[in-house]
Amino acid sequence: MNAPLTSTNIDAFSLQRRLQNGGTPALNDWGFRSEYGILTDVLLGRPDYLKHLSTSSLSRKYLRDAPCDVPVAKKQHAEMVAAYEHFGVKIHFHTPDPTLPMQVYARDSSFMTPYGAVITAMANWWRRGENYAAIRTYQSLGIPIYDMVTAGTFEGGDFNVIEPGCVLIGCGGERTQEEGALQVKSWFDSEGWETKVTYFDPFFVHIDLMVVMIAEKLAAACLETTPPDVVQWLRDRKIEIIDVPYRDTVTLGCNFMSLGKDRVIAPKSSQTLIEALKARGFEVAAIDMSEISKTGGGIHCMAQALRRENT
Repeated sequence: MNAPLTSTNIDAFSLQRRLQNGGTPALNDWGFRSEYGILTDVLLGRPDYLKHLSTSSLSRKYLRDAPCDVPVAKKQHAEMVAAYEHFGVKIHFHTPDPTLPMQVYARDSSFMTPYGAVITAMANWWRRGENYAAIRTYQSLGIPIYDMVTAGTFEGGDFNVIEPGCVLIGCGGERTQEEGALQVKSWFDSEGWETKVTYFDPFFVHIDLMVVMIAEKLAAACLETTPPDVVQWLRDRKIEIIDVPYRDTVTLGCNFMSLGKDRVIAPKSSQTLIEALKARGFEVAAIDMSEISKTGGGIHCMAQALRRENT
């Protein structure tokens, strides 16, 4: 059993902080309630050992047709890092490991919650070491582990916080299996969250390739590919949707990072989204992600929010 959590040890590092029957207290210093609160701290992976591997349908397509130019991809990643610095976000990095070439996708190996980090279970065997590296990262930062996925594979891009206490959990069956999705759902059901599991074609890898929150009551989604029940579920919550065209979605155009306070880092190629955001008064840092995204992920996939100010 977990030791009782008190005001003096509430943020102490632990490998399993979750209370079995729910009621886990929120952390004082880390975590967030929404994906659109003001981002103060972010976790990134460095592309030092980046390789273009066969991790998804998208990455396989580019491997066949036009493999990633890794030196250019590293420059693009550096531009993304500079954008976070420009907006005053404190950046924390995983320690690069030459045996973990996909560690740049920091959202896959864990996801953050108000109660601590969750260590996921990666689908590709050559990426499973990223989970162990993530544990070391959180220990070094003093961020406790809420729990670790054990029932099946689950990757962080499929934990999609829509509003405080409301999460959309994706299950493509290939990267995140139903067993893992349902285990995560059960934890947050116990905490009193509204949880919705959605199933989709594994071509789209994770749910955050199709749906990402921008601001309170405002989301970006590809209406051509997002399951209709999810679209209706969002609309029932009075969430306005900016429709990202399919042609942009398949090149990671719906995979961006909200920084809160009407600021967004988005891929330069996603012009429909960028124009819609600027028309609403958002400040957009448009970054060329054309090469690094060939390896299978976008801006949202590369970043794990560690702390956001509540909004």
